[in-house]
Amino acid sequence: MTDEQVAIAMKAALEIGYRHFDTASFYKNEEAVGKAVRESGISREEMFITTKLWPTDYFWAEKALAKSLKHLGLEYVDLYLLHWPTLGKGYAWKSLEKLYDQGLCKAIGVSNYSIKQLEALRKQARIVPAVNQVEFSPFMYRSELLAYCKENNIQLEAYSPLTRGKKLDDITIEEIAKKYGKTPAQIMIRWSLQHGNVVIPKSSSPTRIKENADMFDFALEAQDIIRLDELHQNFRSLFSR
Repeated sequence: MTDEQVAIAMKAALEIGYRHFDTASFYKNEEAVGKAVRESGISREEMFITTKLWPTDYFWAEKALAKSLKHLGLEYVDLYLLHWPTLGKGYAWKSLEKLYDQGLCKAIGVSNYSIKQLEALRKQARIVPAVNQVEFSPFMYRSELLAYCKENNIQLEAYSPLTRGKKLDDITIEEIAKKYGKTPAQIMIRWSLQHGNVVIPKSSSPTRIKENADMFDFALEAQDIIRLDELHQNFRSLFSR
């Protein structure tokens, strides 16, 4: 997304009532996100801002966060994540713990971690990750990872909950959407919410941003949750055409 697209999307989201915004140094949009947050007139305490540390900066986390905060124009972020479980992640986690102690990030977590990787991190960590942000949708239903995170008080945060639009025309999704008088996107987001996830759908369209927020006037019945669970096919939208 261009800075202009980010500004339009952020303005629409803020007007609707969104207060949680996810960015990353890798996305190259921290400045645009920060500008929209600062110019919104909404108090900082009402906002929840996440950014992420890219693996090439794992040995320079302090400098990387300082750069991100400068881009955002903020004194702290609410959540700082290791973007991928790659070389240097152990060293980087120790750095995130120090940044947390300094109040520069109110919580720290990880992204794209498996159970095995979370277990290894927990053995050496002073602070347990608050969040594991992973791809999660009916077509990537990571039930074992979800159960592990719940058991260990790690909040699972679902990115690409709409499969980047690649599965919105699935017949089961469409049938359930028709039953509830909702869109396929709303069904997929609601499914993830009912599994206890924080859900971060992405859109640049003000209409769809509003649609994605219209989640709280219905609940999926148990049998429909099961039908959606059964759509799992290990589908990674980032790597699928």
